[in-house]
Amino acid sequence: MTYIASNSRYSDMKYNYCGRSGLKLPVISLGLWHNFGGVDTFENSKSMLLSAFDLGITHFDLANNYGPPPGSAEETLGLVLKSDLASYRDELIISTKAGYGMWEGPYGEWGSKKYLISSLDQSLKRMGLEYVDIFYSHRFDPNTPLEETMGALDQVVRQGKALYVGISNYGPEETKEAIRILNELRTPLLIHQPNYSMFNRWVEDGLQEVLEEAGVGSIAFGPLAQGMLTNRYLEGIPTDSRAAREESIFLNKGDVTKEKINKVQQLNEIASNRGQSLAQMSLAWVLRGGRITTALIGASKVSQIEENVKTINNLEFSSEELNKIENILNG
Repeated sequence: MTYIASNSRYSDMKYNYCGRSGLKLPVISLGLWHNFGGVDTFENSKSMLLSAFDLGITHFDLANNYGPPPGSAEETLGLVLKSDLASYRDELIISTKAGYGMWEGPYGEWGSKKYLISSLDQSLKRMGLEYVDIFYSHRFDPNTPLEETMGALDQVVRQGKALYVGISNYGPEETKEAIRILNELRTPLLIHQPNYSMFNRWVEDGLQEVLEEAGVGSIAFGPLAQGMLTNRYLEGIPTDSRAAREESIFLNKGDVTKEKINKVQQLNEIASNRGQSLAQMSLAWVLRGGRITTALIGASKVSQIEENVKTINNLEFSSEELNKIENILNG
């Protein structure tokens, strides 16, 4: 059956300008970090992508190594683009990244021009695209001159392989220097993608000021702290949760302390009084004050996307609510 996008897809979603650029991003974006790989059920992945678009999520975020296996999330998106979303390509913002380990040998990770440009060429083939909307340097490389890494980003824009460029996991000083280099090359930095949530607030220690001064947008990944800031951990560690899996490297039992569970329970009370789930309030909190352009969610099923999108129904906080949240987080 031929997919036809919902006629109401733009009626409710909110869109923010990304820094001082002319590009708007939905306040909720969908990341394909987990649950879109070759080991996952394709039909579920496809349903999540199409449902997200129907809800006004126009931005799909990937990286070369997303899967597992690495590269397979891009292949999944490529299949869905070919079968259902090809005619909507101009309504989509598709991003990918390179920086972490992708293939064997000295040219398969970090920030050299060789790696970044080779990786983007591979990503475009996997997705069946002529260009991506945003291409990121996924992490700062201390052993490669920043001029080389930023020069590679500039080159892919001039080659027509990317419309905009971004960086992820860069500290404030590294970001400031990257902005300077790219401005000199006349390919300005569009966006920074940092890890940011109520439990990980490092961006407030200088990075946000650097971005605001330069007019660079931001997209927060991990806004739900790998599920900690949802109702999943209100009573402890569920047996089927990410933290319960021994092989998990992103969230383990040691992260889910009694202190954090107590904080999560108190935060959930505030969310309930706002008429929101804890996840919805956590996303709204990341977006508060307009300093973050968009919050990047993950999902394993359509209902999670539907719940998270409802965040847009209540994005404002009273000063009393913010003070209560601050007291809980600092308690």
